[in-house]
Parts: sequence; C-alpha cells; structure tokens
Amino acid sequence: MWKEENNALIATLKFKNFETAMQYMQECIPAIEEANHHPEWSNVYNEVRIMLTTHDEGNTITNKDRKLAVVLEEIYCQYP
Repeated sequence: MWKEENNALIATLKFKNFETAMQYMQECIPAIEEANHHPEWSNVYNEVRIMLTTHDEGNTITNKDRKLAVVLEEIYCQYP
C-alpha cells in the first residue's frame, strides 16, 4: 500500500465514493492529532492521496511517518 518516493511515504487509497473517502479522512483526525504528525493529503472524488515525511528532520522518512502510516492503514482496512 505504501511506497517510498522522494523521501516520503505515499499512498493512494480508493473508496466506493466521495462520501466514504471524506468519512475516512475524518476518522483519521484523532490518530493524526494524537501523533502530532500531520500528513499532506488530498481528496479527489473517491481517492485520498497521503504523503508522510518529517519536515523538521530535513524532509525525510522517520519512525513518526512509519508509525502513522500503520495507523492510517489500519483505519483504511476497516472500509469495504
């Protein structure tokens, strides 16, 4: 699901429709806030694109990115 590209973890997640994609993004907010590590992400119709990189570590992948990626993937796996 995640790929490393340009010093970032990247995922493009597909959902059945726009509403479900937005529900996923909303559901991720508590985990993101708890980690205090905010992704760059976007939504176009039924797709959510996520990019994780640690800006204060020189825009590279760190353990913070990998931990949040696991949580975001766990949430995604709950969607049909």
